[in-house]
Amino acid sequence: MGEAVELTVGGRQVRLSNPDKVYFPERGLTKLDVARYYVTVGEGAARALHDRPTTLERYPEGLDGESFFQKRAPKYLPDWIPTARISFPSGRHADEICPTGPAAVVWAANLGCLTFHPWPVRRADTDHPDELRIDLDPQPGTDFADAVRAAVQLRPLLAELGLHGWPKTSGGRGLHVFVPIVPEWNFAQVRRAAIAVGRELERRDPTRVTTAWWKEERGERIFVDYNQTARDRTIASAYSVRPNRRATVSAPLRWEELEHAHPDDFDVVTMPLRFAEVGDVHAEMDRHPCRLDAALELAARDEREHGLGDLPYPPEHPKVKGEPKRVQPSRAKRTES
Repeated sequence: MGEAVELTVGGRQVRLSNPDKVYFPERGLTKLDVARYYVTVGEGAARALHDRPTTLERYPEGLDGESFFQKRAPKYLPDWIPTARISFPSGRHADEICPTGPAAVVWAANLGCLTFHPWPVRRADTDHPDELRIDLDPQPGTDFADAVRAAVQLRPLLAELGLHGWPKTSGGRGLHVFVPIVPEWNFAQVRRAAIAVGRELERRDPTRVTTAWWKEERGERIFVDYNQTARDRTIASAYSVRPNRRATVSAPLRWEELEHAHPDDFDVVTMPLRFAEVGDVHAEMDRHPCRLDAALELAARDEREHGLGDLPYPPEHPKVKGEPKRVQPSRAKRTES
């Protein structure tokens, strides 16, 4: 696998073992290629992860080997990488790493981490999100172009609510729109705001957008996955490498780029070239936090005027007061009959 190499990252030396290990067989990309990718885009990757408790999606033997999600900080964590204690819905706790610079990103890449999954909180306050994350998820029969159309409609809706979103590819078929927010609201309130935004987007384009939790009700539409804002749900960070044959990455975009972009345009090979040319196009995101007052008022109006309350949580989440039954509509009808 070759002798270990030392990479200089952000003024630190990071050791990379087995640099010749092949991670992406179809493209011949090695562990060293992935590490060098993260060195090149390090400032952008570190910005997206800065001080955030982060779960590591690890492929220590490459794409064709076993993989796992590591929530707890790995053993032998360097003393220059801090951690934060986060609480799961079950009541359990874990200390997760909180990258504070590019060296931490490359250190995790040495462990076989391809994709970083940061919480929408900072380690100083792990109960109040500072990002509203909107996941536009194409369902069977739809594709990235459909997600783009939904995002184009989402942008003015966010503006009406005093929110400014920052779009990025998921690295797959979907789109993410992140809205930096003032950390004044808890997870339940942020999720409520996400539901309200999703419902309003659905009202404006009901044939193409849905908030239906049950797959049998979604049809060929873009699903606004509001549960990505639930506690312990995370979304791949900007610049994360995705575990697919092309080695695509989650690419931050400008709004005006959306309609001409495609997920396959951005991968481990091409993103460094783009980064060298335009830098981190989301670099200013954290400097413009928004407030959720208007979105939460929209949620209250939905409940008051339309009787629209909560929606189901993920199956592993404890039952929440006021939540509808977690039963598929078709199964519920069979039970009733």
